[in-house]
Amino acid sequence: MKKKITHRPLFLEQIKKAYRTHPIVAILGPRQCGKTTLSRLFIDEHQGPSHTFDLEDPADVEILKNPKTVLDPLDGLIILDEVQRVPDLFTTLRVLADQPDANRKFLILGSASKDLLRQSSESLAGRIAYIELPPFSLFEASDAQKLWIRGGFPKSYLAEKLDDSIYWRKQYVATFLERDIPNLGIQIPPSSLRRFWMMLAHYHGQVFNASEIGQSLGISDTTVRQYLDILSGTFMVRQLTPWLVNTKKRQVKTPKIYFRDSGIFHTLSGITDYKALLHHPKLGASWEGFALEEIIRYNRADPEDCFFWGVHNQGELDLLIAKDGKKLGFEFKYSDAPKLTQSMKTALQELELDSLEIIYPGKKDYELAPNIKVKSLDSIR
Repeated sequence: MKKKITHRPLFLEQIKKAYRTHPIVAILGPRQCGKTTLSRLFIDEHQGPSHTFDLEDPADVEILKNPKTVLDPLDGLIILDEVQRVPDLFTTLRVLADQPDANRKFLILGSASKDLLRQSSESLAGRIAYIELPPFSLFEASDAQKLWIRGGFPKSYLAEKLDDSIYWRKQYVATFLERDIPNLGIQIPPSSLRRFWMMLAHYHGQVFNASEIGQSLGISDTTVRQYLDILSGTFMVRQLTPWLVNTKKRQVKTPKIYFRDSGIFHTLSGITDYKALLHHPKLGASWEGFALEEIIRYNRADPEDCFFWGVHNQGELDLLIAKDGKKLGFEFKYSDAPKLTQSMKTALQELELDSLEIIYPGKKDYELAPNIKVKSLDSIR
């Protein structure tokens, strides 16, 4: 099983497909999610020469101080790891990618989202394809409960002992705050961002309230939103946009917040193991966030395809995926046997959903009503 989980063939195929139409492919994802490992796997399958530059290595940074001089003579596959560290490279990549007779392609790896890289990479429009690499998912991991507790970061999930996984995640959080954020050019005291991040754990699965958080931390609403955008742009947090329909009902118009990795959420919430999780008040929210991420990945939905919907005191929908002309609805219930509710019927009718699936941790799939089914999370493997 270990060979299967580290090979990640789905993402290798996505890279190959992207190169059929673009000279530059960017693999984006959080630090330590396996981007460098995936690039090495691609090198193994690649026919021809390859050249790798690690932009966290001072020697490689020094070499690339004159990037066009260094990269122009190279053929084959050129890999630039942690490209967000040297944003000035994007202009050079545009020039090199536009050379008509060049026999080369670029694979760039980054720990910042398209939104954080956009200003630097605007010159690459039409030349670059983006692939988001998340940590391990259910279709790759053999133990769903272990994945839920530890999260999908390879070194956390694959650690021999749970204590080692806990220790690794605590160190990851510290390194992220003290080194990774400053390396993006963001000057925020690590202690301030840590307090915000820990407070955000209380809002996991809930509507974001900037004013409430700002008052608790003694900072402005603008600063709160800035912190949230930083955690979103570094793949730590998902902001789920509200879906708005033409109705007189009072709809929720503020995004919902989810930690993208359940293991990091558990670390910041002080949850160490499955037993502790079962007795924690955030058990339902933890399950909802874990299952929501798995469903989004299973459907290969981009962030702009994903929404939630809510009408004050009348109805809600945890996840709406609007993709390929269809509207797919999902509810997440940590329950032995979810039952039909008026909220489900309201969401199906108001949103004109093609289907509504209630995802739960049980084993059996069954129908609640026409176009409303209860499905086991295991069924998406």
